[in-house]
Amino acid sequence: MKTASKVALITGASSGIGEGVARLLAANGVRVGLAARRTGKLNSILQDIIKAGGDGIVIEMDVTDPEAVKAGVEALYAKYGKMDILVNNAGIMPLSDVETLKVDEWHKMVDVNIKGTLNTTAAVLPYLMAQNSGHIFNLSSIAGRKLFTGLSVYCATKHAVAAFSDIMRMELAPKYKIRVTSLQPGAVATELYDQITDAKYRKNMDDLSRQMTFLTPEDIAQSVLYALQAPEHVNVSEIFILPTEQPW
Repeated sequence: MKTASKVALITGASSGIGEGVARLLAANGVRVGLAARRTGKLNSILQDIIKAGGDGIVIEMDVTDPEAVKAGVEALYAKYGKMDILVNNAGIMPLSDVETLKVDEWHKMVDVNIKGTLNTTAAVLPYLMAQNSGHIFNLSSIAGRKLFTGLSVYCATKHAVAAFSDIMRMELAPKYKIRVTSLQPGAVATELYDQITDAKYRKNMDDLSRQMTFLTPEDIAQSVLYALQAPEHVNVSEIFILPTEQPW
């Protein structure tokens, strides 16, 4: 896919991987729909993109609200008259042991990580099917293929995303020429770890960040661009990307 003049919706675009992807895609000619709940940060990112010669719009969106997602997708389509790329990036990761029974956190992970991905996919997919082309990126994780203590529900959500991604690829690619890529990063330096309320696991992540060099959001963005720019007959179905020093 040539990226110039394509249109992308990027969820969770106010920081971390979403922001990194939005900036790199915009720098490569993609018109970006920056979607998140924090519009103040989105506006600042958009101003940077515009100053650098890019184009995009800010979309206030809570991915757990199907009506808000539908309205955001419609606004993006109304602005540019097309839809080409979806990056399902919004996600949360509040780690804890099962025995601590942080049930509210469990439900929030399911709502954002799984239902959020389903909501945005359902809103964007009709446009991609109608034009018989497109590319969907779903942010899974190393936790979508390996298991770790403290990440029981997070692993479950990311395994679900990985499974959903590959079945979408099997169903949509042959019929509609829609490519689907599951991104599975290891440790990445983002705000994701700020959501950890369990003191033990927060310390573990802080210790880990001192033991090895984490990936950056730009590293993940480069992998998105790589998959996008592959020839149309090539579907990069999975990208498993880790820090060189990550042993697990």
